[in-house]
This record gives sequence, C-alpha cells and structure tokens, in this order.
Amino acid sequence: MGSACFVTEQATETILLRVTNVCAECYDNLTVGDTIHYDMQNYRYICMSCQERLCALLDENCEVIEDESAVLF
Repeated sequence: MGSACFVTEQATETILLRVTNVCAECYDNLTVGDTIHYDMQNYRYICMSCQERLCALLDENCEVIEDESAVLF
C-alpha cells in the first residue's frame, strides 16, 4: 500500500534547493541524506514520520479512510 501512495528517496541537494527543504505536512527541516517520501496524491515531499502517520489513514487506493461514525447531522 505505502509504495503505491508514496515514492521513497533520499533527500539530495538538488531536491532541497529546487523543490523544498521542509516537510509539507509538519514543516520540519529536511537535510541531505534524509529519507523522504513524495506523496503521489498531493504532489508534495513529506518526512518519514508524516508518511507513516498518513499511511495508517489510507486505504489501498491511497484514499483517506472515512470514519462512518463521524457525521455532520
């Protein structure tokens, strides 16, 4: 599941200079050599801890699992 939703790679100087140097979810700093994940659904780089947290919320189609008990009315 995680591999279909995210592309895992090492942060390079090129990525950090041209794309981002912070996690798009928690805004923690990313440094060269960090394991980062590209979120294929939201087109952003996130850190490992945010990827793990998001992965727990996603189904096999990379969609957020809705809590059926949480209704507006």
